[in-house]
Formats: sequence, structure tokens, C-alpha cells
Amino acid sequence: MATFLYRLGRGAFRRRGLVALLWVALLFAAGFGAATAAAPTSGSFSIPGTEAQRAFDLLDEKFPGMAADGATARIVVKAPEGAKVTDPGPKAEVEKIVNGLKTGPGADQIASVANPYEVQAVSQDGSTTYISAKYTVSGMELKDAARDALKESGEDAKAAGLNVQIGGDALMVAPETGSGEIIGILVAAIVLVITFGSLVAAGLPLLTAIIGVGIGVSSITALANVLDLGNTTATLATMIGLAVGIDYALFIVSRYRAELADGRDRDEAAGRATGTAGSAVVFAGLTVVIALVGLAVVNIPMLTKMGVAAAGTVVIAVLVALTLVPAILGFAGKKVLPAGEKSRLFGKGKAASEKKANGGTRWARFVLRRPVMVLLAGVIGLGIIAVPASKLEMGLPDDGAQPVSTTQRQAYDLLSEGFGPGFNGPLMVVVDGDKALADSTVDRIKGLEGVAAVMPPTPNEAGDASVITVIPKDRPSSTHTEDLVHEIRDGSGDDVLVTGATAMNIDFSQKMNDALLPYLALVVGLAFLLLMLVFRSILVPLKAALGFLLSVVAALGAVVAVFQWGWLGSVFGVEQTGPIMSMMPIFMVGVVFGLAMDYEVFLVTRMREAYVHGERPGQAVVTGFQYSARVVVAAAVIMIAVFAGFMGASDQMVKMIGFGLAVAVFFDAFVVRMAIVPAVLALLGHRAWWLPKWLDRMLPNVDVEGESLRKHLEGESSPEGPDKDRELVGA
Repeated sequence: MATFLYRLGRGAFRRRGLVALLWVALLFAAGFGAATAAAPTSGSFSIPGTEAQRAFDLLDEKFPGMAADGATARIVVKAPEGAKVTDPGPKAEVEKIVNGLKTGPGADQIASVANPYEVQAVSQDGSTTYISAKYTVSGMELKDAARDALKESGEDAKAAGLNVQIGGDALMVAPETGSGEIIGILVAAIVLVITFGSLVAAGLPLLTAIIGVGIGVSSITALANVLDLGNTTATLATMIGLAVGIDYALFIVSRYRAELADGRDRDEAAGRATGTAGSAVVFAGLTVVIALVGLAVVNIPMLTKMGVAAAGTVVIAVLVALTLVPAILGFAGKKVLPAGEKSRLFGKGKAASEKKANGGTRWARFVLRRPVMVLLAGVIGLGIIAVPASKLEMGLPDDGAQPVSTTQRQAYDLLSEGFGPGFNGPLMVVVDGDKALADSTVDRIKGLEGVAAVMPPTPNEAGDASVITVIPKDRPSSTHTEDLVHEIRDGSGDDVLVTGATAMNIDFSQKMNDALLPYLALVVGLAFLLLMLVFRSILVPLKAALGFLLSVVAALGAVVAVFQWGWLGSVFGVEQTGPIMSMMPIFMVGVVFGLAMDYEVFLVTRMREAYVHGERPGQAVVTGFQYSARVVVAAAVIMIAVFAGFMGASDQMVKMIGFGLAVAVFFDAFVVRMAIVPAVLALLGHRAWWLPKWLDRMLPNVDVEGESLRKHLEGESSPEGPDKDRELVGA
């Protein structure tokens, strides 16, 4: 591995013009494909194996013109104080809205518009009514004309003194990330300048990361319609691609500068940096890819496609780090070094690699002196932060989670006030049978405690199926509504199915819960085997996995405290608390595990390298921190800044993901990798690197630390022969 990457990096350095040209051509090709492709849609959403999905499929079969999965809108109208919506003036304005939607711009995408006076959609006090509109396509597939017509539908009514607000997913738009993402990149640039002391060295990781993300995201955009990718896929790929792209380039550039400091020629330094740090990048990237592709075990097509697309962006980031970074280092020349080092290294032509104590060295020695205290402080501290995770409530956000200033949230509140909170999440009960079965189902549902109202069955043309609308008493995200869904299902046979947005959300949350443990087992198990190959140890990968789980649970605790309980909500821009997004735990596990292993591989590989070269366990920990701590800290700060930048998004889901990932990286990098890991290694000593001899013989030697590369290049061999290294790991 190391020898192959050495040749790859050195070749890219020497043929830098050709390598750079190929990457630029690839970027332009991907950009052209994205520019000429049709705009991405929201992607089809399905949850195979759930009752809600079976009901949707049955609706498509029995009610072909119903557009069960089409966008919906509710135009809520409230009369002025002292008036009623049944009065002639307000009634005329409401009917004008109905007619405008049916005949105005975008009417070709309208499936149906219900006149509220014909379907008795008027509150008991007569103050409020609502118009239900159903579209033939999803919210992201609506034409601008249809969406604009919906937004403007109530303007005349507003001018007449009525309060008109619009809710539903027909107003769905791609989330705006705001300026936070740009701020995150600026913070990353500042950190890189401080770390490298050179504008060129600082700009190089940013440039290569942007090129990699540009190719990845452009490819996703170009293939969005062909592969039915959701509009959030590109956001995820950008988030992950920027973070790992900057980090991987940072690792290569840092090692390149260290090799120059040891007196290597520039092309030799590029080759050695790619062979050593590049090996760590390959295996770190593999853990991220495993974590993202592993999302397929959840068996939700949308999530699988998001994971695979983001994994593709990570693969591009790895290839960019191994080829384009060495090529650009060739163009940069002496400019990657601070001014003081240029003259020392290139002027006098001798090595300047004397070991000097730095912040990483001092911190490692502090931990080695007090390993028990540091270990207990880290574990207990994260354990306390993790406590709120025991009260985790999961669900999918609805209009009730929108900021109070939005029309969706105001429509939600008006419906709750006028009709009851359950009107915001009606249930659709699909009966696969005749009228007698439908009538008996209605009678049974009316007797359930959590039901506010049951509408008469609506049969299909053939008369062999019906749809019953059930209004719960409580809001869609409440546990009482979830209990009602289970009650209806438990008392029904296979011919009566419950669906609708609320039931779909409940099934989605259950699906995510059921998949979490198998997903953990798959991802952690595969990564454990991968890390065992890298470190030739059992305890080091085990410690890495357990530390990750601790940091993720602590991050979930912080997410619950902020987004569910509202602690410090105003600081983080949380306007409305509620259940945590259903995919958050499994998504955080997948993404953070791969990213956390970046630090584990880069930091501990240096320790392993020092240990294999003969240093004592404690001194190897110090050496690892001496060479890697500064880079790992910089990489963590950069990743936190990139993720935190997404907290400025208008969408609550993106905001929650950005916060959760930023907090998780902070806990994992600064508490687990920088504190708990050296403390555990200090307590384990030689035992940390133990591997049974029989297992050592079975595992292929991937040589991430570059020992075979060093011997190959320098013609060195240890007096004890090749069995010496086996003795180190097998004793």
C-alpha cells in the first residue's frame, strides 16, 4: 500500500501539469453535465415493508386519479373579529380562492380543490375555514406558476380584511443554508493559515476540497433525475465532501512539510507524504465510505441513495488528496513553507528536523502523568452530557416545527385554534373491501378514545375500496396520536390499512429504530476489522469504537437538550422545540463514525509508526502527538466550522444535522481522541499493540506506517529480520 502510494504521489508531483489538467477537465465535464441536466426534484419517498407504504400502493391501484403521494396545501381563512366566514362577503372571497386555484396559472398540476362549504370544513364558531388542495406531483416538482398562484391565492381576501395563511408541503422548497456555510469556509481558511503559516499552504487544501466537492456535487446534480436523487442529497454531499476534502489534503500537506524538514528533495517528500499520510487517508476514507454505504441496511431507498452519493464524493476527495494535492505541491514550490523555513531548508540544503517540544508534546506528557484522572474526567463528562439522550423522542418535523413567522406555522396554529390540533395531521384509513366493511370500520374507529372526528367513507368507482379520513384529538407529533394509529391497526385485519403523512412519519421512525442496532453492528464491525488491519492490534480498534459510541451518545444528549427541551435554543436559533428528526441518530452514527476514524487513523498511525521503529509505548504516544496533534486539532476545528455553518439554514432538519455533527466532532476529537485515547494507551502500555500470533499471520500486512517503504527506499533492514515486527505485535 505505502509503496504503491509513494509511486503514485511522486508520479503526480513530476507530471503535475497533466494531473492538474485531467482534474480541471473532469470538473468542467461534471459542471457541463449539471448545467444541462433538468433541475433535481425532491426524489420519490417510500418506506418498503411498512403498512403506510402498502396503503399508498393500494391507493394508487384502487384510486388511480387520486395522486395519493402528490403535494397538498391548506389555505386557512379566518374572519375578522365579530364576523364569520359564512357571511356573504368572506364567503365570496373564499370561493374566489377556490375558483382561482382551479382555473388560474398552474391549474394543470391541480388534482382537486375542495370547496369548504360543500365539505363542511367550517369551525363550530364560524370564524375559520380551510380549503384543501391536492396536486398531481410532489412539492419540489411543482412549477413556479403553480407555487406562485398558491402563494398569491389569498391576496384579495387579505385586502378584504381576512387572515389567510397557507400550510402543507406544496410550499416546500430546497432549504437555504444562508451565509453560515461561507463563514465556515472562512473559519477553515483562518485555521489553515495559523496552522501552516503560509497562505499558499493554507489555500491548497481549500482549493482541492472545493474542486473535489464541485465534481461530486455537479455529478449528483447531473444524475439527479436519472437516479431519482432527492434535493437534499447535494446538501449532504457538500457537507461531508468539504469536511473530509479539507482534512485529507491537510494531512498530506502537513506530512509533506515534515518530510521537507527532514531534508528530502521535493519530489521525494511528495512521494513519502503520499505513501505514509496517504495510507492513513485511504483507510480513513474507507471507514467513511463504509459508514455511508452502510445506510442501505435501513432499506429506505432515499436514504440509501443519499449515502451512496455522499460516499462517492468521499471517494473523489481521497483521489484528489492522493493525486491533485501532490501535483499542486509541485506548482507551489517553496511557497508552502513559512518564510523562515524557506531559507533554512532550501538555502543551506540541510535537514532541520530536530525534535522540539510543542503543545501536543506537552499535552501528551500531561496525560501520561495523570492517565486515570484524564480518563475519568473525559468519560464522566461525556456521560453527564449524554443523560438527555435517554429521553429522546423521535419524529419527522411538520409545519408545527416551522418558525412562528412563516405562513405554514401560522396556518398550523389557526387550524389548531379553530378545529383542534388533530386537523393538522388527519389519518387516511384505506379499506380494501365493500361498503359493509367500510361502515363497520367507521363504527369501530368512532369508539376509540383518541378520535375527534371520522368522515364518511369515500368509495372508488368500482365500489371495492374506500378511504376514511380520521381526525385525531392531538397534534400529529404527539404520542397520543401514535397510540391511536396503533389502536386502529391492532383492531383491523389485513384489509384495513392506515396511512397519511402522520402514519408515514410514525412508520418511518419505527423503521429507523429497528435498523439502528443492525446498522451499528455492521458499520462498527467492518470498521473494527479495517482498523485491526491498520494498527495490528485488537485493543486499539476496540478502544476507538467504544470512544466513538460515547461521543455520539453525548452528542445526541446535546441535541435533545437544545432541540427537544429548548435549552440554549435562542443561542442556536431554535424557534420551536419538538421531537428529534427520526433519521438523526442513525445518520449521526453513520457520518460521525467515519469522520471520527479520520482522527483515530491519523493520530494513532503516527504512534504505531514510532512504536514499530523501537520507541517505548509512552514515548510513542508523545511522538504521535508531537507530529499529529496540531494537524488533528486544525482538522477538527475546520470540520466543526464547516458543520456549524449549516446551522444558519432555514430548514430545521439541516440546522439540527449541522449542530449535531459539529458537537459530535468536538466531543470525539477533543475529548475522546485527544484525551481518552492517550490515557487508555498509557494505561495499557505494550498490551495496546498486542495481537495473537496466529491472527497476525492471517491478516494481510497493509503497512500503513510505511515501514516496508522506508526499508525499500533506504535499503535498511532490522538486525532481527522481519520476525522482529511480528514479535512486537504478537508478544
